[in-house]
Order: sequence, then structure tokens, then C-alpha cells
Amino acid sequence: MEEKFRLAGLALAGALIVAGTFAVPKAAVAKEAGDWLIRARVIAVVPDEKSKITPIGGKAKLGNEVSGELDFTYFVTDHVAAELILATTKHSVAAAGTAIGDIDLGHVWLLPPTLTVQYHFNPKGRLSPYLGTGINLTLHHSVNPGPVVADVNYDTSVGFALQGGFDYRISRRVSFNVDIKRIWLNSDVTIDAGPLGIVKANVDINPFIIGTGIGITF
Repeated sequence: MEEKFRLAGLALAGALIVAGTFAVPKAAVAKEAGDWLIRARVIAVVPDEKSKITPIGGKAKLGNEVSGELDFTYFVTDHVAAELILATTKHSVAAAGTAIGDIDLGHVWLLPPTLTVQYHFNPKGRLSPYLGTGINLTLHHSVNPGPVVADVNYDTSVGFALQGGFDYRISRRVSFNVDIKRIWLNSDVTIDAGPLGIVKANVDINPFIIGTGIGITF
């Protein structure tokens, strides 16, 4: 857990240093009611997983991943906006420390569209921080069960999301963005282990999503 928070802190510190090197024209466009802000981000998805596997015990392990993200933000007022986040990531999966040893469960793609409502604290300024909260729907696709088990099935998940970040205006319509989210994501997993029978797992993935990118205001 400490390592995950350290990564988040380093990402924010580095982004602030980069943001401080940009000059902003006095005529820069501020965030205003009716504006659309479209961003492209590079994100790191860092699961903070907890799990219960029956009857063989052990813990589920998901790999960290880096991917691209596209999001669309609409400003209802100067301060209040709604953001839809679209991304998909591929994660390696394993069951570690079970009664029959470590099991390679192949990989799974996560498609987690997330809708948040944000409050922007300084929409007229060059540095505009925000906080958001919302809901996440996580779908699983392109599942590869790996070389050991016959099949793995992941249930769809609905969860809560928290978000914080800032935009830094670097030209009339272009801004630099840093964003951190925490998503509470739980999935029931059914593993067809062939001769060993059916194995059930309840997995809290609860990832941190750390992103940085560029936004354009329309």
C-alpha cells in the first residue's frame, strides 16, 4: 500500500514541475459553463487487490499495467462538470500461495467506463484543481485462462469512484492534466480447474489509476 501511495506522490510532484515550465497567455480561455474538455491521458493502473479463494486458499494477484485513456468533460456550471472516462487495460492474473501452489490464470482485459461529477475550485485560473466522485462499471473481455485451468469467468462489477487532479493552461485552448482515481471494484471469479473441480474467488481489485495527459477545450 505504501508503495502505491509513493507512486501517486511522485507522479503529482513530477507533473507540478513540468507544469511550472509552461507560460500562459493572459487571454487564456478559462473553464466555463457549456464548455467541453476532451483529454488524452497515459494511465498507470495499480491494483490494490484482496481476495478469498475457496476451497484451495491463496490470494489473487493482478499485474500493474500502463495504457491510454480518453475522457470527455462537460461543464454544467463554471465550477461543476461531469466526466466520462474510457479506457481498457490488459492484466496478468495468478492465484498465489494456494494449497496446490501458484496457479497461472492467464490474463483478462478490463473495460471500466467511469462517470464522475467534479467540482473545479479555480476555473478561471491557470492552475485549476478539482475533486470528483462517481460510479464505475467494469466489464471483462478477451479472457485467456492460461495454461493450467480450463476456463475462468469474471462477473461484471459496479463500484464507487473518487478522483482528484488539476489542469494547467498552457495555451489558449490546451491544458496539461494530472489525475488520480481510486475505484472500488469487486468481482466474483469462477475457475474451472478441470480434475480439481470448480474454484470460487471473491476479488477486490480496488485499483489506483494515475494519469497525465493533454486536454483541449471547445
